[in-house]
Amino acid sequence: MFEKKALCAALLAATTSIAAYADDGFYVSGSIAYNNMDDTGTNGRLTSDFVTGPGTTIPAGAVIPRGTRVQWQTDVDSGWGANLALGWRMNAFRIEAEYAYTENDVDRHDNVRVGGINIDNEDAAVLVTGASANLGISVGDLVANGRGDFQTDYLFVNGYYDFDMGGQWSPYVGVGVGYGWVDVDYQPSGVRIINDDDGVFAYQVMGGLNYWCSDELSFFGGLRWRDTNDIDVRSSLLPATFTVQSENWQFELGARWHL
Repeated sequence: MFEKKALCAALLAATTSIAAYADDGFYVSGSIAYNNMDDTGTNGRLTSDFVTGPGTTIPAGAVIPRGTRVQWQTDVDSGWGANLALGWRMNAFRIEAEYAYTENDVDRHDNVRVGGINIDNEDAAVLVTGASANLGISVGDLVANGRGDFQTDYLFVNGYYDFDMGGQWSPYVGVGVGYGWVDVDYQPSGVRIINDDDGVFAYQVMGGLNYWCSDELSFFGGLRWRDTNDIDVRSSLLPATFTVQSENWQFELGARWHL
């Protein structure tokens, strides 16, 4: 948390100090967005030996060695996002510091594999060391009820170019680099499998259209493609660490006030 606040303060301070020299001055902007996050593969390895509970064909007490791969597919619902920025404009160029937030619910998981072997048809008790009896639900059915979500806070430094079309409408393009704090929560059927977070490098590309109502106020709409480095998280259920990806598209609508 301290790291996040410190980076935010540094970005805003840099924006404020340089903006004092910009002829066209400050602006603030905000937008809301429809956020379409790509489905992701959840890939990991056991960090220590794991002793199985009673499965359907896998007996209780089987030892799966450390380093064994554990994988499944995670389907993610569309969600929402918000973006807030402080920046300055100099002729056709803009630069800004931006805070962004996205949230997407988990739809389902499937194709659970351990050491390359699909265990969807095994009784879910196989995942619980020391379980005394079958649970009466398969691994596949348990993870298909995909509760949980991805919640991400971002800080970006963005650069934009606004094309002068000689009227109230002007297209724009932009790029941004920054950092994302991604909170991953998987709890299918109420069983918490992962509840962890990671901070990773993030980047984005933007494009859209401005509409100038006046010298002070403009509205805009556009698309963003946003991606991060791989996210590393630990399991709450298994002695394992996992890697997931967070890539998404946004359609946003917002307003910009030029001070």
